[in-house]
Amino acid sequence: MATVGGQVKTLRRKHDEFQAKADALDRNIDLFLSEGREDLATAAQSKYNSTQRLVATYAQQLEQMQREYQNLMDARLKLEAKLTTIKQEREQLEALLELAKSKEITARTIKSLDDLAGVGDTDVARIADAIRGRLDRASAETEMRAASLDKQMDDVLDRHELDAQLAARKARLGLSKAD
Repeated sequence: MATVGGQVKTLRRKHDEFQAKADALDRNIDLFLSEGREDLATAAQSKYNSTQRLVATYAQQLEQMQREYQNLMDARLKLEAKLTTIKQEREQLEALLELAKSKEITARTIKSLDDLAGVGDTDVARIADAIRGRLDRASAETEMRAASLDKQMDDVLDRHELDAQLAARKARLGLSKAD
């Protein structure tokens, strides 16, 4: 993008430079004619014509390069927005992965406690019941948080709502869908 931006500046500078030369030649032609120096006026007119062609060429190239540069800037903004969305989704998926790991550990722990409870020791059974109670509370809390996280993900990923909001803004600003 820096290269295209540099090319736009270079084209603008050359366009302005040749436009200034053309303006100077135009004044000189008038001066030569008013002094009766038609030979110099003819040479200056020829140079003026070729300079004007260069000015027109640079103007056309500048316009095209500016469009390309704007398209690149627009694409960059879209990519940055997409990257931000992906990063947010990644964070949410990492949280879900941690939740899944936690549930797996909980399941293994409960299985171990069930195995211990089968031994018949009343103290172990009492401790196992207390731990199971704690695990049940933790599991319920985990499920509540998972439900909340699922809702948050649905809210974040609700692309339809984002599109509707942007369309409403465009309508308010008087922009067409092609913009």
